[in-house]
Amino acid sequence: MKADGLTWTALGDGPPRTLVVPVGSVEQHGPHLPLTTDVRVAERVAARLEQRDSGLVLAPAVAYGAAGEHEGFPGTVSIGHEALRAVLVELGRSACRWAARLLFVNGHGGNVGTLVEAVRLLRHEGRDAAWVPCVAPDVPGDAHAGRTETALMLALDPARVGPGREPGATAPLRELLPVMREKGVVGVSPSGVLGDPRGATAEEGEALLAAMTDALAGAVARWEPDEATGRLPFGA
Repeated sequence: MKADGLTWTALGDGPPRTLVVPVGSVEQHGPHLPLTTDVRVAERVAARLEQRDSGLVLAPAVAYGAAGEHEGFPGTVSIGHEALRAVLVELGRSACRWAARLLFVNGHGGNVGTLVEAVRLLRHEGRDAAWVPCVAPDVPGDAHAGRTETALMLALDPARVGPGREPGATAPLRELLPVMREKGVVGVSPSGVLGDPRGATAEEGEALLAAMTDALAGAVARWEPDEATGRLPFGA
């Protein structure tokens, strides 16, 4: 069920529901991917989950996230950790007045620490909240705007993928982090790309989306949030 097509009466007398909220970011994704890449991936994965389970209600996305590491590039709009945490906590407190469970589907790595804090607080308050990341288990991916996200966008909306698919900083993320913490992504990659988008295909992106959806659907069915992080474990 999609919230944008429902009235309150459709939920008032129905069975317990899980509200699914995609969470993304508006940030640079190199010269070839749109600023809304993260939220669009989260929306699609969440929509596929909703299609598989009649007990899920798909909410509109939280489009803005904590993306300060990308603020060296025009177009990035970050609301920061504190504001995002407040939004997620208040959203959860309100939604759990009627929803039996709350699931955040996260499309942006920079939101992870905020999600852990927000979901941990909601669970401490007695609300059955959890979160999952948009990743495919056992499938290595590059850090940002590389082959992985380029393939995903080719599957979602190929018309929005530009031609400037050149490699950026390809060193392992652990090697880039010290400079990134000081100078942001622009300090290690003038193009904003962390990885190599060359060779990405729509078929690869569709396979990634299918693997994500399968893994997350299984995690939702089991519903065993990690006590420390609130994340639903998935994969083998």
